[in-house]
Amino acid sequence: MIPATQLRAGMKIMHRGELCRVQEIEHITPGKGRGMVQAKLKNLKNNSNIEYRFRSDEKVEVIRVEEHEMEYLYSTGDEYYFMNTRTYEQIPLTEDLLGNAINYLVPNAIFTIEFFEGKPIGVNLPTTIDLKVIETEPPLKGATISGSPKPAKLETGVIVQVPPFIETGEIVRIDPSQNKYLERVKK
Repeated sequence: MIPATQLRAGMKIMHRGELCRVQEIEHITPGKGRGMVQAKLKNLKNNSNIEYRFRSDEKVEVIRVEEHEMEYLYSTGDEYYFMNTRTYEQIPLTEDLLGNAINYLVPNAIFTIEFFEGKPIGVNLPTTIDLKVIETEPPLKGATISGSPKPAKLETGVIVQVPPFIETGEIVRIDPSQNKYLERVKK
């Protein structure tokens, strides 16, 4: 148990008997009275969002989760199969559980899957991922990185803004947490 003032985004807590992930935290100090912690929580069981105001002296139960490195293999219908890189055990995950990670699934990509009491509860995206550009406007002659960006559709279907010199067929490195172009990957 920790004081509510020590909560940080990304922590998993038990709130009113439900496992939740802390999305955002704001410390509020009114002119009179005690401070409070305004938290945006995501219920990991039913994916609902909750806003809750903790008193600064309130205790919160932090939950430790297991993390396993898993490799994305393939999908069938609405199930996406991952393999534990140490035990070679395969498990299916649903779109609801994957959330935004579904936009970055390419075979053999490594993700960190969080488990609580033996069940998968979340997916951590890698810090960068390399994807192939399958559709974009032709490059502009003499274009530099300082030019205005253009949209590019990547192999997973996600669209990112890229510099004007990027061509269809090139591999680009992106930051999946911000859906942002980082650099062109050399062949």
